[in-house]
Amino acid sequence: MFDLNKQYHDTEEKMKKSIESVRHELSHLRSGRATTTLLDGVKVDYYGTPTPLNQVANVGAPEARLLTIQPWDKSMVPAIEKAILTSDLGLNPTNDGTMIRIPIPPLNEERRKELVKLGKKYAEDGRVAVRNIRRDANEHIKKAEKNHEVSEDDSKHAQDKIQKLTDSYIKKIDEMLVVKEKEIMEV
Repeated sequence: MFDLNKQYHDTEEKMKKSIESVRHELSHLRSGRATTTLLDGVKVDYYGTPTPLNQVANVGAPEARLLTIQPWDKSMVPAIEKAILTSDLGLNPTNDGTMIRIPIPPLNEERRKELVKLGKKYAEDGRVAVRNIRRDANEHIKKAEKNHEVSEDDSKHAQDKIQKLTDSYIKKIDEMLVVKEKEIMEV
């Protein structure tokens, strides 16, 4: 027997994952201020194994325009510095032998607009993913209706419910984008 509640729950879980994916992508977009999430994608060569930076050092943002990295093993300083330079973040780390400091330069207008455009692309990818999840769920419901596992009324009601869910998740993506755009364009 086809379970509409299970279909609805599965659809909502998939949409939540899409939202998290968009949130994750947007968090990597650089705004004018220093944030430790900026370095989340950086992998350091730790004895031959690519390891996330936050697993070999403490990463902090003591000021609005400065990130600090305190490696647990002092011999890791050059490897961490190299990893940051080879990442495509456009940051220039400096070290004093024990700690790495990364000044975050202010963004120029052109770069801000590029970042906003990239944010819009991430948001659109998220909206498309949510719509694809809606389409898949509706196909499952229509198939169940065709196989006489659910009534026509229940099918229509379930599709309306999934449409409301879709609208709410797309609205959440739009709200996240507005917040990120404002953050990026803030001088």
